[in-house]
Amino acid sequence: MAMNPKRFAGRYRFVNVEAGATMQYSTPTIFRITQDQRRSLMEVPHIWKTGDRFYKLAATYYGRPQLWWVIAMYNNTPTEGHLKIGDSIVIPTPIEQLLRYL
Repeated sequence: MAMNPKRFAGRYRFVNVEAGATMQYSTPTIFRITQDQRRSLMEVPHIWKTGDRFYKLAATYYGRPQLWWVIAMYNNTPTEGHLKIGDSIVIPTPIEQLLRYL
């Protein structure tokens, strides 16, 4: 998908004043998975408890804590602050298959 440079003109810039450089970053496009794709995945239930963090769950289930955002996105929960003790979430597996869908 091509980025329209005019759409982002003047926005989303990082300026390193010391180096005199300006870099522009594009926002990645992440697609929502379909119901058929969701049905093809296994969902491991998890009850939110004290000390839980998305990155800890990602490290436990995927071996990669940097994939915390997958669990958050799959559960429509942007941050841990949107969960309370006792809430039920699901951990989608296998991660390789889910990442192909995104």
